[in-house]
Amino acid sequence: MDCIFCQIASGKIPGEILYQDEELVAFPDKFPQAPVHILIIPKKHIASLAELSQAETPIIGRMADVANQMARKKGVFGRGYRLVINCGKEGGQIVPHLHMHLLGGKQLPGKLA
Repeated sequence: MDCIFCQIASGKIPGEILYQDEELVAFPDKFPQAPVHILIIPKKHIASLAELSQAETPIIGRMADVANQMARKKGVFGRGYRLVINCGKEGGQIVPHLHMHLLGGKQLPGKLA
């Protein structure tokens, strides 16, 4: 598969893996937007949140749980952080593989909408 996130998850592209289990992988964003910027992805290729089947929806909760673990590990859990899932081109999704951004370590801009 050509998907860069699938290649990272499978180990075909080396990288700093911060968390890994049978379903998920977490690693630092290559282009961080905050001092803590971690991507949490399912190992299974799911193109976007819009492509998530009803049976697959529990993965979002698992991703949030891993994000909380990473926030604690990186020291931002008690200070505050943001979780973001971009969906589709107009939603800002660049890589067509479902992923959650964990952003923290600085005051993030307030209102988004």
